[in-house]
Amino acid sequence: MRLMITGGAGFIGSNFVHYMLDKYPDYEITVLDKLTYAGRLENLQDVMDRIKFVKGDICDKDLVNSLVKDMDGIINFAAESHVDRSIHGPEPFIRTDIYGTFTLLEAARKYDIGRYLQISTDEVYGSTVEGSFSETDNLDPSSPYSASKAGADLLTLAYYKTYSLPVVITRSSNNYGPYQFPEKLIPLMVIKALRGEKLPIYGTGKNVRDWLHVMDNCRGIDLVFHKGETGEVYNIGAGEEKTNLEVVKSILRILNKPESLIEFVKDRPGHDFRYSLTTDKIRKLGWQPKIRFEEGLPSTVKWYVENEWWWKPLV
Repeated sequence: MRLMITGGAGFIGSNFVHYMLDKYPDYEITVLDKLTYAGRLENLQDVMDRIKFVKGDICDKDLVNSLVKDMDGIINFAAESHVDRSIHGPEPFIRTDIYGTFTLLEAARKYDIGRYLQISTDEVYGSTVEGSFSETDNLDPSSPYSASKAGADLLTLAYYKTYSLPVVITRSSNNYGPYQFPEKLIPLMVIKALRGEKLPIYGTGKNVRDWLHVMDNCRGIDLVFHKGETGEVYNIGAGEEKTNLEVVKSILRILNKPESLIEFVKDRPGHDFRYSLTTDKIRKLGWQPKIRFEEGLPSTVKWYVENEWWWKPLV
């Protein structure tokens, strides 16, 4: 299998590259990554001799075509993905998440690629107070980021319906684990606590997210790529719903730091209250989460404690 993984130097992408190399050592993997602030070669430094790495933009049609023509499959992790950044500057999100996806889909169509997997997010469904979103629910994104991802999803499905392109989509809940850029909640709070700084929490801290360990997500993506039904969407969630305040207090307990470090700050615009997914569809393929939050959070905190060399240059 000749596989191109876009955004493979980012958080989820780099963990997925490691996972795939371990599980499928005979796969020929090409990683295409622009190396923006959140994509780092350090995330792949231990496997660089086992992959082909190309620094480049998924919006670069000529570059994408030159790579895709030799591929059997594409998994697109490449995206601008931080809600706060999308609120303050939406344009890069529209360009990368929508136009970049279009460029990849066009190349996949041109070269008759056997499988295209679009990595999406639970945020495309919007917020819910109760119940859980299924794959057939309407999309109702709240931020420029989630809107750009929803647009990419719809475009991907349109290429299946119009051109019979063999696509699948995964929509996962909040990921956590090693190599996550410290703008996201868990690494940000761990690093600030380690440095004795205030831990800012939006609003009341009651917003709820379902926390999925990145390696559980990698297993789900792998399963959908190989066994998912063409033209279908698969939710991936762990059922580990926690308020932001609960997560932050857990981090402080693990690090033996005082809760007085918590500082409530003005809520961000359009802040979704709760995300929740049904996962019956992917479970029917044989997937279920293996890493409980009470196990995964301490191991993640430990990783940041032991890998100051990785995050210190970023803060």
